[in-house]
Amino acid sequence: MLANYRHVLSTTGAAKFSTTGLVARLPMAMFGLGIVLLVSEVTGSYGLAGAISATYLIANAAGAVPIGRLMDALGQDKVLSITVTACSLAMGGLIAAVWQESPLWVVFACAAVGGLTFPPLGTCIRARWSHVLDNPHQIQTAYALEGVFDEVVFILGPILVTVLATSVHPLAGLGTAIVAGLLGTLLLAAQRSTQPVPGVHQDQSGPRPALPWGTLIPLTLVSLMLGSFFGSAEVAAVAFAEEQGNKGASGYLLALWALGSLCAGVISGAIRWRRGPEFRVKVGAVALILVMLPMPFLSSLPPMGLALLIAGFGIAPTMIAVLTLTEQRVPSARLTEGMALVHTGIVAGVAPGATLAGVIIDAHGANSAFLVTIAGACFAALVAQALPRAAPDRHGALA
Repeated sequence: MLANYRHVLSTTGAAKFSTTGLVARLPMAMFGLGIVLLVSEVTGSYGLAGAISATYLIANAAGAVPIGRLMDALGQDKVLSITVTACSLAMGGLIAAVWQESPLWVVFACAAVGGLTFPPLGTCIRARWSHVLDNPHQIQTAYALEGVFDEVVFILGPILVTVLATSVHPLAGLGTAIVAGLLGTLLLAAQRSTQPVPGVHQDQSGPRPALPWGTLIPLTLVSLMLGSFFGSAEVAAVAFAEEQGNKGASGYLLALWALGSLCAGVISGAIRWRRGPEFRVKVGAVALILVMLPMPFLSSLPPMGLALLIAGFGIAPTMIAVLTLTEQRVPSARLTEGMALVHTGIVAGVAPGATLAGVIIDAHGANSAFLVTIAGACFAALVAQALPRAAPDRHGALA
């Protein structure tokens, strides 16, 4: 089963940019939580901490597509170096402003700039895979590998930032995230031989290739609903653990959820699928509804942990299918931009999902908040039906 992974990683430069990207992506799972831990420790206000973290996330969603467009036009090396440097300076400024109790507008401004300039690293790495591989099945395997790495990041990141901030120093969690992101991204930018060729459309006589909006709009909406799915489930899991008298167990619940997704991602990449990604997105969204149905009815931690582990198996195959379909339908010259649009949908959906789940938790308890998660999956499944039917993709295969 692992032969497929060994084969794609043997491609020249692939193992290097993939593992470097793993380090560079750590801030994805550390910045938001790190802000909450630092601000709540210094100010004693979780409300303020959440508002600053939300500012970072919203700005990050707003900046992903323009940065992706610049990468397609100018090259990853230039844009990555500039954006990650600006992001690191802004996040360092946020740490200093919070610690010195500077005016709140300074803190919010730093959070906004940090989010706006944090590069879409998962998109960059997947665009590199699409550049160095030309076999659709190998690209599917590579995307599954990156899906596994995403889950590793989201298992280790929250644990690392929490331990550092609570056991070492309040500044240590966010500070480590900044260093990992800066060093990892600069090392990735330095690997120019595997980056997509910038400005490909400029060498062609025709106009800039159009984006396939008939596919991208439904995919972005599906991603938005999946973001709501993730955000609401995470908040509900934390609240459930607290209601059970063991808030610390929330980390284990979410780790089990991510572990299930990680295992499914490994399996997904080893399978040679007979049906295209468009079909798998539709089926995957329906599967997410089914695996979350037990959640509102569970009343203790062990069953909830088992249920989340099982539910995690629905996540990675669906996300891999979403990104594979994007890769197949979007022109090469605008691939980073197209993928950034889909990733933006996920990020943009997290905050509303988490907020709505929080309102329901306050009124009706944690179990009821899982209804928001189920609703997100239902809307994703409904929108997925609008995806166009399979057609020859840019590799010449059926999408």
